[in-house]
Amino acid sequence: MDLTGRSGEMAVFAQVVEAGSLSAAARALRLTPSAVSRSIARTEQRLGTRLLLRTTRAITLTAEGAAYLRAARRILADLAEVEEAIADQGVPQGRLRVSAALGHGRMTLVPLVAAFSARYPDIVVDLALGDEVVDILAGQADVAIRFGQLADSPLSARPIGVTGQVVVASPAYLARHGTPQVPEDLLEHNCLRFNFRRALPDWPFVRDGQAFALKISGNIECNSGEALALLAREGAGIARIGEFSVADDLRSGALVPLLEAWNPGDLEPIHAVFVGGATMPARVRVFVDFLVERLGS
Repeated sequence: MDLTGRSGEMAVFAQVVEAGSLSAAARALRLTPSAVSRSIARTEQRLGTRLLLRTTRAITLTAEGAAYLRAARRILADLAEVEEAIADQGVPQGRLRVSAALGHGRMTLVPLVAAFSARYPDIVVDLALGDEVVDILAGQADVAIRFGQLADSPLSARPIGVTGQVVVASPAYLARHGTPQVPEDLLEHNCLRFNFRRALPDWPFVRDGQAFALKISGNIECNSGEALALLAREGAGIARIGEFSVADDLRSGALVPLLEAWNPGDLEPIHAVFVGGATMPARVRVFVDFLVERLGS
């Protein structure tokens, strides 16, 4: 190991803390104990403070040492990620961070991960499922699956599908409150809504070829389509959500489609969003290609 640079000294320091002794760290790093000791001494001299308290039995971190360890681990992880990304330009490998909505990720992406990993065993898929919108440009993910029309941004995007919308309720809810016969009947019902900033309180319908919107209201809002589907199944109210979220429930009869004659048939596009360009890592490129291959049709 090169001990002349600060990153090398950080790596030695972190290894000493992890191993619990200079001699154990030296064995792990294939260095002599004296070389490890000199590296620690150079770091402490440069910083002008003690990082470790050493006795014959144990090594203890000082407060400054604990702060330096946290920073060192973060810097070493960032350095490894940068080198991994650069080395990844030709061969798909390394960690691939994918962000997707909970429901769509569980039902659509998770079944594909096994096949993708079998094709690219050197790629570690780090899949985060949740309904918060991650900042790809800030490095929070490599690829994100986004629903709806995309805002202008420097990001690249490829379409991987569309989903329709359906108004649903449980048989139990309808037995208690009645079945809406026309869209305006929804004004007398508890409607479950999304709470995204971009979510509007209006549900679109069509009558005699003319589109119109109905402002609905209810006492539950949520940021997850899967959660809204569960709430609808539990009889909490009527929801309008993506068909993919409730496909199984509609087949089983746990949820009933409503007002289909007034459904405008609007389709919500689904995109894989990422940082494109000539320097795009191979692991990102092959994953997006794989999604288009499996889902794009």
